[in-house]
Amino acid sequence: MDENEKIIVKMSNIHKSFPGVKALKGVDLVINKGEVHGLIGENGAGKSTLIKILMGAHGNFDEGDIYIEGERVEIKNPIQAEKHGLAAVYQDINLAEKLTVGENFFLGEIPLNKWGAVDWKRIYSETEKVLNDLDLNIDPKSPVNRLSTAEQAMILIAKIIHRESKVIIFDEPTALITKEETEQIFTLIRKLKEKDVGIIYISHRMEEIFTICDVVTVLKDGETVNRLPVSETDQKSIVAMMVGNSVDELYHMSERSLGKTVLEVKNLTRENSFFDVNLQLREGEALGFYGLVGSGMESVAKSLFGGEEYSSGEIFINNEKVNIKTPIDGIKNNICFLPEDRKSDGLAIKLDVTTNINLASYDNITTGGIINTTKENKNAVEFIEKLRIKTPSAKQRVKNLSGGNQQKVVFAKWLCGNSKIFIFDEPTVGVDVGARHEIYKIIEQILENGNSVILVSSYLPEIIGLTNRAMVFYEGECMDCIPKKEYGEEKFLNLASGVKG
Repeated sequence: MDENEKIIVKMSNIHKSFPGVKALKGVDLVINKGEVHGLIGENGAGKSTLIKILMGAHGNFDEGDIYIEGERVEIKNPIQAEKHGLAAVYQDINLAEKLTVGENFFLGEIPLNKWGAVDWKRIYSETEKVLNDLDLNIDPKSPVNRLSTAEQAMILIAKIIHRESKVIIFDEPTALITKEETEQIFTLIRKLKEKDVGIIYISHRMEEIFTICDVVTVLKDGETVNRLPVSETDQKSIVAMMVGNSVDELYHMSERSLGKTVLEVKNLTRENSFFDVNLQLREGEALGFYGLVGSGMESVAKSLFGGEEYSSGEIFINNEKVNIKTPIDGIKNNICFLPEDRKSDGLAIKLDVTTNINLASYDNITTGGIINTTKENKNAVEFIEKLRIKTPSAKQRVKNLSGGNQQKVVFAKWLCGNSKIFIFDEPTVGVDVGARHEIYKIIEQILENGNSVILVSSYLPEIIGLTNRAMVFYEGECMDCIPKKEYGEEKFLNLASGVKG
């Protein structure tokens, strides 16, 4: 097979503009049979626009050509994309959760038997065959809502395979699953390679790119920076292509002196979630919470803010015992919480940047029920500049910002509200390397100003690089609190798996 015969998809000289923005400026992308092709770049680099053009969501692009197996094609909508053998697995898994696995497989094309009734036997036997071929031990009659997130993702992949897709796009498929579940996804991707399926793999996690991808294309500011085999590059080089910062700079904070104890927790317990948690947090300190999904660390963090009610134990702020049962109690005690799901829990996504930045501060700028709009606008402008939030104006709706800039708006909301203790739950999930670097700088500035941080993260480089001490959780128990001088990847992973010593 010559080189041209290997090519499934070729996108050539793709241009796309939106009002005031040139999103793509002559991008090229080539996907070969049996190849996992990493597509990476900062938020705003053009990845999503390029993929939406390929999948027919942006059918009217300005210039360029798309070829499928050597034939020039027009893809004006997602239905045409599917007919050309293109499919996508997105972070937000789109399945009918109350239906069975088999019903989801045949949704929209339910087979009928000779009497005109639903052919259930065919539905479940064909589904079972596809699952068995992929070594997936999942009951085709099981309702989807009983499956884990990873299993749901694999069902979606299996459904796509059943429809004989030639190219599958994986867009941040591991953002919300565990390390073990990620390995299951990777095993399935390798099986797809063996079937000569072409894979486009989009991820902000550099280690995944180097684990699963054969080739990588780097985009920056709507242009192709480079396309090269993964074996011929390394993480430092890729990061430099994307943002100009080395990976060493990314996970590094300057040393700082710590002040008095601002938060102390004694024997905090929440039934069926965590038990006997003890901790101290000092001024200027970043305390890490590390563990696997379901370890209880997120529940501890929410309880400190009042998002979940603890059963027993004591919380002291500045040596004074406090009763934190609701988020209002947390805010009154100068505690803030940045949730993992910023869109649902951290932002008023349909409102503008100004409103979101002031959400936690309206009591301070309101008199007699009337908002001081001068102060409201001043706050917005100040924090847009301080945090370098990329937005056309303060009146832009937050839903139209990139993930990294949405996260910065959440930071701005709490900084504007004069919080002292910042609890960050997975603050860089779904944001690119460049935005992650800027978020780390914001956290560093928060600490340098004498505030304190609890960083909840299942991403180990983040914990090791940014915190002074780290508590490791397993099944609701704090296994150990490790000082920075004793940090080691093996130690963290053993404790997070329930292995002491």
